[in-house]
Amino acid sequence: MSCPHCLSSSVSKRKHRTSLGYRTIYCRDCDRRFNERTGSPFNDLQFPTDIVLLAVLWRLRYKLGFRDVAELLLQRGFQVSHETIRIWEFRFAPLVSEHLRLKRRGIAGRSWYLDETYVKVSGRWRYLYRAIDREGNLLDSMLSEHRDKHAARRFLRRLIDSAERKPLRTTTDKHPAYTKAIRWIVGRKVLHRHNQYLNNRMEQNHRHIKQRYYPMLGFAKFESASRFCTAFDELRNYLRVRATDGEHIPAEVRRKIFTDKWSTLMAELSA
Repeated sequence: MSCPHCLSSSVSKRKHRTSLGYRTIYCRDCDRRFNERTGSPFNDLQFPTDIVLLAVLWRLRYKLGFRDVAELLLQRGFQVSHETIRIWEFRFAPLVSEHLRLKRRGIAGRSWYLDETYVKVSGRWRYLYRAIDREGNLLDSMLSEHRDKHAARRFLRRLIDSAERKPLRTTTDKHPAYTKAIRWIVGRKVLHRHNQYLNNRMEQNHRHIKQRYYPMLGFAKFESASRFCTAFDELRNYLRVRATDGEHIPAEVRRKIFTDKWSTLMAELSA
């Protein structure tokens, strides 16, 4: 471990721990003391890192309000207000989504399915652009105020940047903005299929964000809606159990996969 102040590796661990149980460390070069969370996004928190991450992941994964998460933490022995949960989501939901986005960077199929769905923000309908590959893996998602060629081009640029390559085939609905955007960004060599029935795979994939979004009765601000939808999609894609060739995966195996992925994510975010 290096010193977060001078980046020196000449450090030594001390016996004293913080009130939350984190080990303190002494740097022999700059003569400063720090703990295991110094320099991390969790340094100024009054609660353990794993509890904060647990609250944020609960909020993203399950149909829970801020007060519901606060009650669950109360059963764990931590008294937290619902406004604190809101602040944690504001700060660390982008951290979760960016971490998971980097993990899947460059991993995408060559057949892409693109579509948009509606999300209500401040009483107005906004457009959530989403894309998956043939295996159902998330490519990217983007919330937009408009549904036009500029939004379609911006979304395609995000997709290519995340996948680090262009597709061989794209499937969309009959919205005319996609045709020009695909020719402009991807090129004319790509096979573009625009049929509402061929894009049923994408339409069915919208159900998950819809089911999570309906109990919230909309969003108050565009930024909060974009932050939540992006983090929800990334977390769901990471925890999704992938079956090959339609094989049945027993419940015991599913539970094992979920537990391993959840533990790995908590360890990576804490580090």
